[in-house]
Amino acid sequence: MAGNTLISTIKYVAGTKPVFRLSEIIPYLDEPKPVDDLYQSIAPELARLGLVARKVGGDVEISRILPTEPFVLNTGEQERTAAFLDRKEMPAALAEAIERYITRKVGTAWDDPVILDRLRKAIVAQKDDYWKPLQKRSLRYTKGYSVLGYLAYHFPVYFMQTEHLLARLASDGMLKRSMTILDVGTGPGVVPLAIADFFSRLDEVKASVYSIERSEEHVEAFLALREAYVPIGGKVSIKNPAKADIRDPLPSSLPEKFDLIIFSNVLGELADPADDRRAEIVERIAGRLVPDGVILIIEPADEENSLRMRNLVVGLAEKGLAVHAPCPFIRGTPCTAPRCWSFATAPAIRQTRLMETLSHCEEYYRYMNTDIKYSYAVLRHAGLNRDGYRVTSEAKFPRLSKLQLHVEKRINVVVAKMSGDLGDAKNHLFKICDGTAKTPVYAVVPAFHMTPENEVIREAPYGTVLEIRGVLVRYNKEHNAYNLLVNRNTEIRESQAGERSYAAGRTTR
Repeated sequence: MAGNTLISTIKYVAGTKPVFRLSEIIPYLDEPKPVDDLYQSIAPELARLGLVARKVGGDVEISRILPTEPFVLNTGEQERTAAFLDRKEMPAALAEAIERYITRKVGTAWDDPVILDRLRKAIVAQKDDYWKPLQKRSLRYTKGYSVLGYLAYHFPVYFMQTEHLLARLASDGMLKRSMTILDVGTGPGVVPLAIADFFSRLDEVKASVYSIERSEEHVEAFLALREAYVPIGGKVSIKNPAKADIRDPLPSSLPEKFDLIIFSNVLGELADPADDRRAEIVERIAGRLVPDGVILIIEPADEENSLRMRNLVVGLAEKGLAVHAPCPFIRGTPCTAPRCWSFATAPAIRQTRLMETLSHCEEYYRYMNTDIKYSYAVLRHAGLNRDGYRVTSEAKFPRLSKLQLHVEKRINVVVAKMSGDLGDAKNHLFKICDGTAKTPVYAVVPAFHMTPENEVIREAPYGTVLEIRGVLVRYNKEHNAYNLLVNRNTEIRESQAGERSYAAGRTTR
């Protein structure tokens, strides 16, 4: 890493001038060095600082990163995207392609009772392995019926999950009209196929999708599904997967830079706690990200995987990667909240014909996989400032880290909604956060206290910033957590676009 004095000087000058040359900072240094030496020292840090460099004669020009203008979905694109997601089902043509591939692979009809029984056994074996302690998992969906079981059970949900996330990235201005994308550990191509499907409903866009995968049988399934579903010469070009292990250097055949890099349900499968290389892997591959690029990490919603992913993201912040979603950082500081079990949800999908057929048995529930629940993080270079909501230092809303001072009092808070409804018919329960809490905090709404003045907490999307007025603070000793009790007199307001800070609130007893 470049010396602190050099970095501090670069940051200072960049803060006063949008463009400058390295030769200009030499007089500020205690030990002047040639421009080439300075550039070699700072080059690895430029993206983290939000800067980009280009050589100009014998000098180097440094300028702030100007993100490529993101595209905003037009009305037609929004309507087509919403209509697809509202159908809650994987495209029929893709579901049929999976059936045909299984038939071709096993040499007989996919719905043959013997084949169905083998698929069921593969699915049960995968699920049993998944719930073993981390260090005892094998999680190998790479051969024979394990790949076919993955196609039958996991593929539909992960495909639709990716569609929801792409829609979220688009609504946040994280996509571009022309993109180069990398899917790390692609398996049978869930993410590339979802990208092709998502972009097919957009106007005047194009994408080149690259991927890496080490399993030959996954690659075989990937290529068969691509051939059956993605038109040649369409908006999205899906390249043949490069055979590689994600722990190894990226193959030289891949492009030098990417606009979007996706790790979908792959980092959590590196299950050796004694040699956790996930941060190293992400940091290394992030070196191929364009200055205004995006990294998307997706993991299952269960507590263990979700917590591991959150801890990974916190560690990556030290490597120059900043979280841009789902956490809104309304206090303007990095989140260090422990035990952050937080996940998003989407409406359950409809079963595919294959899944429904597998469910025609005594233990039908074992083969139904329709719930969409996932933990995710969107990362960018730390130098790209996120324009979002902020609670000013003058505001009177207490930080969640100070709730111990307000137990049994009614207060006003500004928080982000960080879960779906975790409660039951009697009590609605939502995880909330402002980035400062040292213990988990939940908003609790008894069903009989739900009113038009507070029901927005039930309907607001994951990550929405809410102003909650008049909640009673309670400490739950059994779970070492705080509950903010909402009653019929509590007012909850969703922050409107355009608001960038909160005026002073009032604490009430």
